[in-house]
Amino acid sequence: MIKKKIYNYILPDENNNPVSKETKCHSIIIIGANGSGKTRLGAWIEKNMIDETHRISAQRALTFGTYIKQKSYEQAINLVICGTENPSQNPSQQHDNRWGWDGEKYDYISSMLNDYENVLSALVAMQAKQQEKFINDCKEKDLRGEQHDKVPEMVLDKLQRIWNMIFTHRGITISDGKVIASLRQNEGAVEYKGRDMSDGERVALYLIAQCLCIPENKTIIIDEPEVHLHRSIMDRIWTSIENEREDCFFIYITHDTQFAASHKNSEKIWIKEYDGTNWKYEEVEDSSLPEQLLLDILGNRKPVLFVEGTNDSYDTKLYSEIYKEYYIVACGSCSSVINQTKSMGANGQLHHLKCYGIIDRDYRSDYEIDAYKKDNIFTLEVAEVENLFLTEELLQVVNDIMGYSDSSNVENVKKYIRDRFCKEIEKQICEAIASELKFKLTTATISRENEEKVKETLEKFFREISYDNLKIEQEKKFKLDIIYKDILKIFNCKSLSTSTGHFFGLNNKEYRDFIIRQIKGKRASDIINAIIPYLPEDIPINLDIK
Repeated sequence: MIKKKIYNYILPDENNNPVSKETKCHSIIIIGANGSGKTRLGAWIEKNMIDETHRISAQRALTFGTYIKQKSYEQAINLVICGTENPSQNPSQQHDNRWGWDGEKYDYISSMLNDYENVLSALVAMQAKQQEKFINDCKEKDLRGEQHDKVPEMVLDKLQRIWNMIFTHRGITISDGKVIASLRQNEGAVEYKGRDMSDGERVALYLIAQCLCIPENKTIIIDEPEVHLHRSIMDRIWTSIENEREDCFFIYITHDTQFAASHKNSEKIWIKEYDGTNWKYEEVEDSSLPEQLLLDILGNRKPVLFVEGTNDSYDTKLYSEIYKEYYIVACGSCSSVINQTKSMGANGQLHHLKCYGIIDRDYRSDYEIDAYKKDNIFTLEVAEVENLFLTEELLQVVNDIMGYSDSSNVENVKKYIRDRFCKEIEKQICEAIASELKFKLTTATISRENEEKVKETLEKFFREISYDNLKIEQEKKFKLDIIYKDILKIFNCKSLSTSTGHFFGLNNKEYRDFIIRQIKGKRASDIINAIIPYLPEDIPINLDIK
C-alpha cells in the first residue's frame, strides 16, 4: 500500500505566533469575505515560511514580449523566487525584491507582481537543463556501450499536456524563444503570437509555468486563483497542476465559494474576522447543507432567510426588497426550504447566525403550521406567494399609483377573485383533503418491530382517518360567505395574479413585474407596508434599511 503524503504548513494563533499544521490533503482553501484579511494572511504565511514558500500575488501583470529572454537556470529561478539574479545572503531579505518598494518598505500586500517574462525564462532554462542532463546521460551510456533511455517527458511537454486538457481547441508551443498560440480548426491551425492571447489564456500559461518551474517541495500560495479564469476551467487547471506537483502543497486564498466547493481533496479554512492585526478562523466542518451554500453563509455574516422559488422568481425578488438585512437563499421547493432551515439550525458552526424559512401556506392545517414553527419555519398569511400581489392594501396602492380617484377598480378585482373562488370551491376542497392526507401519512408513526406490528399500526392509522370528517373540516374553511382576506388565505390559484392587471389599465402578464419595479422605487414603503401584514410576524423586518 502506498503511504499517503503528509503536508505541513503553518497558521497564526491568537498572538500571531506560527502554529504547525499537517494534512493529508494536497491543498487548503482559505476563504473569506472581502476585507477579511485573506491576502494579509497569505503574506504572513510567506514571511513565516520564507524558504519553503512561494506566493503568487492576486495583483499580477499579464504582459510579456515577443521573445523570451535567455538566461541560465540559476539566474532565471533566482528572478522567479527572489526577484533578483543575485539574492541577498540574509534569508529574511532574499525575497523582498519580488515586491514593490513603497518608499519606506517592500509592499507584500498590494504591489503588482511583474514577473511573467522571468517565469517564461525559468521555464525555458529548466527545459534546457533537462535536455542537457539527458544528452550527457546518453553520452556516458554510449561510452560504456550501454543502451540509453527514451527521451523523458520534460517541463515543456508537461505544460503542453496540461494546456491541452484545459483548452481543447487552442494549442500552445514554446520554441525558438517564442510563445506561439494556435486556434485549432477543421482545416488546420491558425497561429498567433502568445502575447496576443486572451487574458484567460495568458493567466493560465502564467500559472502553469509558475507552478512547474519552481523548486521541489515548496508550499505554493495562490492569491485569488480565480482571476481571469472562466469557472468552467478553474477546478480543472488547478487539479491538473496539483497532479504534476505532488511534491508541493497548495494554499488557495479566495472568496469564490463555487471554486472552494468544487475543488476536492482540499481542506477549507474560513476566516471569520480580522481586526487589522489578528485573525479568527476555523476549519469548515462537514454539513448536511450543500458545501457552496455553507461557504456562502459563512462569508455573508447576515441572518439567513430560506425561501421557495429560484433566484429569478417573484418570491425571491419580493423578499429581497422586504428583508434587506437578510441573506436570501432560494431553495426551489418547499421541502428544500424545510430541510435547509433545519440543517442550518442544527449546524453548530453557524450558531452565531439567525436563520428562518418562509413557505407558502398552501393547504396546511394549523397543526402542521405550528409544528414547523419550532424549527423557525413560518408560513405566509396567504395560500401562496402570488396572492401577496392581490392583498386589498396593495390593490389600493396600485390604484393610487395609476391615478384613479375612486376604489371601483379594487372592488372589481375583489369581485372577480371571489367569483373565481366560488366556481372552484369543490376542486379546492378536494386538493385540501389530499394535502391533509399526505401530511398525516408522512407524520404517521408506524411500528418497526416486526411484520405483524407494522401491519397492526398501519391498519390502526387508517381506521382513525375519516374522509368524511376531513371533508367537513375543509368545507368549513371554504364557506361561501368568507371575507376577501380569508379567500387569499385558502385559494391556491397561481394564475390569479396574472389575470387582474387589466382592471388598472395594465397588461395582465406584466402586473407582477409592475409591482416589483414599484417596490424598488419611490412607492417602496407603501408597497412593503401593504404586504407586511401577510408575512410571518415571527421574522423581524428592519424597515430602516435602504
